[in-house]
Amino acid sequence: MAEPKTARLTRESGTSFYYAFQLLPAEKRRAIYALYSFCRVVDDCVDEPGGEGEAGLERWLEEARRAYEGEAQTELGRELQRAIARFPIPRRSFEDIVAGCRMDLAQARHETFADLRIYCEHVASAVGLASIEIFGHESPRTRDYAVLLGLALQLTNILRDVAEDADKGRIYLPQDELRRHGVTPAEVLAAARPGFSKSPALHALLAFQGERARAYFEEARGALPEVDRRAMLPAEIMGAVYRALLEEMAARDWPVGRPAARLSRPRKAWLALRTVPRVYWNL
Repeated sequence: MAEPKTARLTRESGTSFYYAFQLLPAEKRRAIYALYSFCRVVDDCVDEPGGEGEAGLERWLEEARRAYEGEAQTELGRELQRAIARFPIPRRSFEDIVAGCRMDLAQARHETFADLRIYCEHVASAVGLASIEIFGHESPRTRDYAVLLGLALQLTNILRDVAEDADKGRIYLPQDELRRHGVTPAEVLAAARPGFSKSPALHALLAFQGERARAYFEEARGALPEVDRRAMLPAEIMGAVYRALLEEMAARDWPVGRPAARLSRPRKAWLALRTVPRVYWNL
């Protein structure tokens, strides 16, 4: 059988999630590839040069709706349709993911963390809530785990991508916290420029955000019900890789500018393997 395009897209994207997905049975792996690919295409609508913007978001949301009716028209839509037929993925997850991408079109700043959290829940926690239905879970409390882990992952992304986002005119650090730390939006936007050097105030702001991300990683770990620990192995691998990325940024004094902090593929693979005995046997 030919490899689905969604599998190739996931593998070639270089996503840290790819290593987590490899431990899933074939049918679950195919479903998670479809979900990830949907997230990629809608994200590209708002992030890539020449992206389709609102028209693209609406087109893909309509394709997701058709998938629930068994009438998908694209290869990705048919993969989603297959996933939806096998796993109880909430329709709202797709609606929230698209709504989160739509926020990027409508606004480039978030006044408070409460505002930012709403965005993160749409673009990340909604993905987690869809994913746990593919992984399989028994306890309804695992939904809390998915929301919290999504927040931790997205906050780590924000810290990693300060310069990349600044290049698009976006600042995801809460505006009231910039003011509290004595950092101007202009300084954050300057991170996209070659040779940028951050001020002590910006360093303190980034460290504050890093502590918040750490707290969400810890809260997510405490929220995972014992009955679902093994089922959530892929999610725990995602968390381990992103937590390691967060600590790498901390060790490098919260770098901004380019290139952004990254973990090597061998290290991500090692983290994935190391997570298995921790999840299964608490080693």
